Amino acid sequence: MPDFARSAVLQRKIQEHKDGRASGICSVCSTNRSVLEAAMQWDRDSNQLLLIESTCNQVNQNGGYTGLTPAAFTGYIQDISDKNGFPTERIFLGGDHLGPNPWKHESSSSAMAKAEQLVRDYVAAGYRKIHLDASMLCGGDTALSNKEIAERTVRLCKQAESAIDFQKNDCLPLYVIGTDVPKPGGLSAQGNDGIHVSTVLDVKETIDAFRAAFIKHGLEKAWNRTIAIVVSPGVEFGDREVYWYERERNRDMKDFIETVPGLVFEAHSTDYQPPILLRQMVEDHFAILKVGPALTFAYREALFNLAAIENEMPTINHFAHSGLKEVLMKIMLADPSHWREHYCGSPEEIAFSLKYSFNDRIRYYWGDPVVRNAVEKLINNLRNVPIPLALISQYFPASFALVRDQQIKPDPVTLIQATILRVLEDYRFACEPD
Repeated sequence: MPDFARSAVLQRKIQEHKDGRASGICSVCSTNRSVLEAAMQWDRDSNQLLLIESTCNQVNQNGGYTGLTPAAFTGYIQDISDKNGFPTERIFLGGDHLGPNPWKHESSSSAMAKAEQLVRDYVAAGYRKIHLDASMLCGGDTALSNKEIAERTVRLCKQAESAIDFQKNDCLPLYVIGTDVPKPGGLSAQGNDGIHVSTVLDVKETIDAFRAAFIKHGLEKAWNRTIAIVVSPGVEFGDREVYWYERERNRDMKDFIETVPGLVFEAHSTDYQPPILLRQMVEDHFAILKVGPALTFAYREALFNLAAIENEMPTINHFAHSGLKEVLMKIMLADPSHWREHYCGSPEEIAFSLKYSFNDRIRYYWGDPVVRNAVEKLINNLRNVPIPLALISQYFPASFALVRDQQIKPDPVTLIQATILRVLEDYRFACEPD
């Protein structure tokens, strides 16, 4: 197993925050290789922890939509870190929404049995930050109380604890809980029914119910390794809209969590927030900021800009073009399973969303072999000819000065990374105090 960061590293970061240092942690929630390479480049010259997380839908014992099991994902991360000269001992792996969600249409007994294996596999593979999420309804469920969710969560926690070697105290899993969890991946096609903000009463009841369940089942030591609770701060994004953080709506939450030893808030769906609002979130004890779709949105944006440059280049034969956009649209329309519930409207509106939605459902298709071939062809086409500075200015204006001043090369891969890095820099501003 790769030598990933020890649990104490993340525990210290959380304790620093609880002690009054307004620092935070950016959680890179992506399996996209270009995103992960950019994240390693972003943090290579610092001593900061790089937190990388995969979800139960991306990575599970059946392969998820990436085709990767937890053990295969750790090998994947090891390979990327080796090729990018990034030390694995600074990488902390997390599992997001670990629970019955991939099997929620099955009976609760079937879904929970598979969720138990999921959690065991994650911990055995070297993941140390474990978000236990049993909040979703399964087949046959009509409603779930906090107490019922806590009891299901305890079942998952027992499996996590059974998969670890207690002789290695610095490798024990750290837990994240929470039932007030934003929908993964952004708002659906049904849109906004009122952006929800958690209340102090709800959060207090959740903490009390989970603490009681952990202690009841002899998991007090595991409870002492619980570092965060997921709540809804009113931060969300949908197809074409982003809902900004409103500090005043979360004032009571900030005051409350200051009274709870050892716990901070974890914020999901922070994608597309301005850096100043991300900074406010960290100051208000949303110490773990998760970002995913905004990173692959930047990746898509960079590739589309490169495709536009390819079309403008007189030295590239038209018949040698990658046709990346056309290839993507063909593949996505042939298999609508990853976007059908997220996009609606006329054919023209759907075509727009397929390409440009903030939900970025296009990220599910980059692994398709036909799409991968088109991306490789595009990059090779632009590696074989010099990209004119004028086209850098036209399609990568934020990178123009860097290319002009020879700080970065006008190379397609470098331009992709630079686009992703601008998103990550917003999180550096938010998470690293002056």
